[in-house]
Amino acid sequence: MRTAYRVETVRAAEADLMARLPEGALMQRAAAGLAASCCSLLGRGRVYGARVVLLVGSGDNGGDALYAGARLARRGAGVSAVLLGTRAHEGGLAALRAAGGRVIGGSDDPYAVLAAADLVLDGITGIGGRGGLRPDAVPLARAARGSGAVVVAVDLPSGVDADTGEVRGEALRADATVTFGAYKPGLLVDPAREYAGAVRLVGIGLDLPSVPDLEALQHQDVARLLPRPGAESDKYRRGVVGIVAGSARYPGAAVLAVSGALRGGAGAVRYVGPAGDAVIAAHPETLVHAGPPEKAGRVQAWVVGPGLGDGPGAGTAVAEVLGSGVPVLVDADGLRGLDPAAVRARTAPTLLTPHAGEATALLGVPRASVEAGRLAAVRELAERFGATVLLKGSTTLVCGPGAEPVRVNPTGTSWLATAGSGDVLSGLAGSLLASGLRPLDAASCAAYLHGLAARHATGPGAPLTATDVAAALPAAWRDATAP
Repeated sequence: MRTAYRVETVRAAEADLMARLPEGALMQRAAAGLAASCCSLLGRGRVYGARVVLLVGSGDNGGDALYAGARLARRGAGVSAVLLGTRAHEGGLAALRAAGGRVIGGSDDPYAVLAAADLVLDGITGIGGRGGLRPDAVPLARAARGSGAVVVAVDLPSGVDADTGEVRGEALRADATVTFGAYKPGLLVDPAREYAGAVRLVGIGLDLPSVPDLEALQHQDVARLLPRPGAESDKYRRGVVGIVAGSARYPGAAVLAVSGALRGGAGAVRYVGPAGDAVIAAHPETLVHAGPPEKAGRVQAWVVGPGLGDGPGAGTAVAEVLGSGVPVLVDADGLRGLDPAAVRARTAPTLLTPHAGEATALLGVPRASVEAGRLAAVRELAERFGATVLLKGSTTLVCGPGAEPVRVNPTGTSWLATAGSGDVLSGLAGSLLASGLRPLDAASCAAYLHGLAARHATGPGAPLTATDVAAALPAAWRDATAP
């Protein structure tokens, strides 16, 4: 599992370690890892003679860049430093000059140097930076991005917020980020994640708390969490998930939600709603009931909302399902006008799965604020409703109502922004709820498998449909659980 920590936590761990090390040793560790990553990015045999430009701010981030530049210069690279701000790290600057690097100044044209660069190190601001780039840094950042050079961010792309993933102004988009000691939340959460490129973690020996601020599941975590039938399992012991979805206008939502649920590990799926004929035609193994939900039979979890429409029956169905004593997932039309008090009053767990537009309505804020501050939005929703919240988007976030870390899904793809894919995800997550997973784990595993399925469906970077995603879920499951 990948873990991420806030700046305050990282800074405290760094201070504790620096108190036990010789002066400057921690920066040297970071610079060594940064230089090694740059060598790898340049390619074997390409370091000697490579043209490297350092964009150097006045903080320790700039010092890391200078010391790494000195190491590259000693390996034969031509290293030039462009200094921004009123000062530069004295030790790093001395090391660069001693290794044969040069500082751009006087009649030198920094833009010409950037245009000829093979690699640019972004050491303008570090993890303590707030807001976008300063005006004097913007033209240089644009020139770096517009060159043919590989842009490598030192610890964090300059201009992004390390703790929140927000980008409040102009930032320098990197091809790769070399981060030290721990991932920072902004490296995992959009919009900042888009600026980070490929992220490499360099260990520097930090002693960090056992509970991070964010975590991202990996294959082995998902394999450990996913349910597996035992020797004595039958369809009821494996769990039954109820699906209340679809309408005369949106029968396909019911079919897609059921398709996700059938591939989610539960033993059986009960469908309640007006799209029974369409569901049976697509999935004859489904147990269909005309309703109401309380008459449909025993379930271990409910999914309500996909394709219900905005008629009076939708609110009634949501209220009835919320009144049950089993875990409930509320999605799509079920979220419309959802009462926080009604959700908080439940004794069984609740999982909400909004996209940004639905989160906007639930929070009563502009959509732009949700999209810019996704981490704050998912935390606020979880707190307000006393529920686990899966906030869909370019990086899907899952937050419980307690003090557990927020989960970040690493498998998502923008190709999932297609009609019906959220219905598949809801059915899948509901099925995992019915099989016994707690909401945080059910939502996280569902998002992980959903992303893997999109990649399996048609390959990376290719258009797909929600039906493609549902059909690829078994392959995603096998991929995640393979030894």
